Amino acid sequence: MEKTVNIYLFGKQYSVPEDLTIMRAMEYAGYQLVRGCGCRNGFCGACATIYRIKGESELKSCLACQTKVEEGMYIATLPFFPLVKQVYDIEKISPTQQIMMQLYPEIYACVGCNACTKSCTQGLNVMQYIAYAQRGEFDKCAEESFDCVMCGVCSSRCPAGISHPQVAMLARRLNGKYLAPKSRHLEDRVKEIKDGTFTQLIEELMGKPIDEIKELYNNRDIEK
Repeated sequence: MEKTVNIYLFGKQYSVPEDLTIMRAMEYAGYQLVRGCGCRNGFCGACATIYRIKGESELKSCLACQTKVEEGMYIATLPFFPLVKQVYDIEKISPTQQIMMQLYPEIYACVGCNACTKSCTQGLNVMQYIAYAQRGEFDKCAEESFDCVMCGVCSSRCPAGISHPQVAMLARRLNGKYLAPKSRHLEDRVKEIKDGTFTQLIEELMGKPIDEIKELYNNRDIEK
């Protein structure tokens, strides 16, 4: 018999194998996951989860697809959090501090509680990248927030109502559009694709069986 642990899913107790992730434990318990399950590898941010261990006061956060169950774990998933998402045309805005003031003024109401950083499922220094955004240092904000998976847990814990993932997304877009050095190699390759240079090669690849494509990929020449 597999060793089991007792967990609580939305308040109901279940006994599940101890080596399962929260997501797999939910399926083991009979839940049919049709939302909030995404990539199942920790990159899409769709399975944001909060939990508390029985007898402890700390409320913890994680991604259900990559966190194993523990004895006495009280679990509630947060597959969607209503972030504030402003609409803008990246071609018509500029990388100035004023654009953050205009689109996401709530970042200046940050009280420095660091709840966002403590709750981040990716271990990012969220409060730091918000500070960069406040100062208009979008290149630093983009770098600090690069691994954000947009799960929204940070925003769910924020007393100022900041939509951290959307602020970070704006910073990365501004950085990519206006601040980061241009890649001439990339521009040349995109032009070649548009001109049809690789059309025949792509069509040939599409006609190959998947195993052969994998073999070609694994043994490809990597440009330096």
